[in-house]
Amino acid sequence: MKLFIKNMVCNRCIMVVQSELEKLGLVSKEIKLGEVTLQNEPTPAIRERMEKALEKVGFEVINDKKGRIIEQIKKIIIQQVQQPGDGPQEKLSSILSSGLHLDYNYISNLFSEVEGVTIEKFFILQKIEKVKELLVYDELSLSEIAFRLNFSSVAYLSNQFKKVTGLTPGYFKKIGLNRRKPLDKV
Repeated sequence: MKLFIKNMVCNRCIMVVQSELEKLGLVSKEIKLGEVTLQNEPTPAIRERMEKALEKVGFEVINDKKGRIIEQIKKIIIQQVQQPGDGPQEKLSSILSSGLHLDYNYISNLFSEVEGVTIEKFFILQKIEKVKELLVYDELSLSEIAFRLNFSSVAYLSNQFKKVTGLTPGYFKKIGLNRRKPLDKV
C-alpha cells in the first residue's frame, strides 16, 4: 500500500516518518521523500492513529489526487535544487512533465491554483534557500554557488537573491546566519 505524505523535504523527515510508523507497528517496504510504501494495509483505526501521529510531527497524509501531484512537483523541484546535475541543465518544465507523465500546462495551472504561486517562483524560492545554506557554510564563493545552482551569472543570482530576501548575498552572509526558512515553509 502506497501513502503520500506532505512536508517530507529531507532525509531527517524520512527517519521521523519511519520512527512514527514503527511505533505503531507498521512495516514499511520503502520510504522516500513524500512517499511511503507499507507492507500491509493498516486497519481504519490504525490508519487514523498513524495520520494523527504524523500530524503531531508536522506531516500530513494526502488523500486526494491533486494533493499528490503537488507534493510530487515539490519533491522533484527540491531534488533538482539539492542535487543539481553536471553539465547543461534540462528545462524544469521537461523534467516535471516527464517525471509526472503529465502535460506541463496542466501541472503549472494546478500548482498555481493550489499553492498560490507559480512553479517558477517556487523553484526560485527553493534555489534562494539553497544559496542561503551555502553562504552560511562559507565553503564556496558566490561564483561557485551560481555555477553549482545553474544560475546564468553571479549578477542574476544576486538580483534574484535581493528580490526574494531584500538583501544582497554579501550582506546576508555578514548578518544572516539564522535567516533560513525550513524547506517545508518555503
